[in-house]
Amino acid sequence: MKIGVSSYSFSRLIHDGAMTLLDAAAKAKEIGFDVIEFSALNLPEGETARSIAPKIRAECERVGIEAVNYAIGADFLNPKTGDWKTEVERLKEEVEIARLLGVTSMRHDASSGFAAGYAGARSFDAALPILIQGCRAMTEYAAQYGIRTMVENHGFFCQDSERVEKLAAGVNHPNFGILADIGNFLCADENPAVAIGRLMPYAFHVHAKDFHVKTGTSPNPGSGWFTSRAGNYLRGAIIGHGDVPLMNCLSVMKKAGYQGVLSIEFEGMEDPLAGIAIGLENLRRYVRDSGMA
Repeated sequence: MKIGVSSYSFSRLIHDGAMTLLDAAAKAKEIGFDVIEFSALNLPEGETARSIAPKIRAECERVGIEAVNYAIGADFLNPKTGDWKTEVERLKEEVEIARLLGVTSMRHDASSGFAAGYAGARSFDAALPILIQGCRAMTEYAAQYGIRTMVENHGFFCQDSERVEKLAAGVNHPNFGILADIGNFLCADENPAVAIGRLMPYAFHVHAKDFHVKTGTSPNPGSGWFTSRAGNYLRGAIIGHGDVPLMNCLSVMKKAGYQGVLSIEFEGMEDPLAGIAIGLENLRRYVRDSGMA
């Protein structure tokens, strides 16, 4: 199993100007990760996605770390212009960015839900036919370039494991799967171990993420916390410091025979470099102790 890190984990440093995406590749290698994935591309002045992607790829090759995935936003229900077909056309350009990065998989969103004022049925099942069409069109296009496509369990609307499974089963294409984020299930108040087990048959990629959790019946803990769908309080944590049952999830993944990438996505309040490094140390130990190594 390869253990990786998402560039999102370094986003605070990149946003503050303390690091670039190229620096993130070198730092990930220095910390000890096997692979890196890129969550959108923070563009320096004068750069475009097309111009910076080959530079990121070259830097990954220079420092000796493999780039494995590219994650971008999308919304087939509420594209900024047109309908789901126009969103597919926009995402085809993102496939080209993935090719320039040299990755073999791309995660795109499905939707964040119906727009305000929508007059029709607002259930996930009502949206499903559109989401299936968009995801299938995207994966059919990307397949010709050897790039697998995925959706992730996030964004609240397409987050529950049952909803994500419905989408994967509806698309029903060998090039389409799931990026299963272990921690994100808590945003929909799901048991992560039960949810990850449901999605293992469709998982191309897995995120290791941890959260501190406080019940919604307790006082608001203040800055740094957000609420789950049911009103419970969540805050990003260093891997192993929070309440996500990581060992339980790894046991489920081992039973399912998962051998893909397990990638840390850190979004805690701690210093990012310290949080990422401690998280890697803990995750490698957990993987070894679970027998997955």
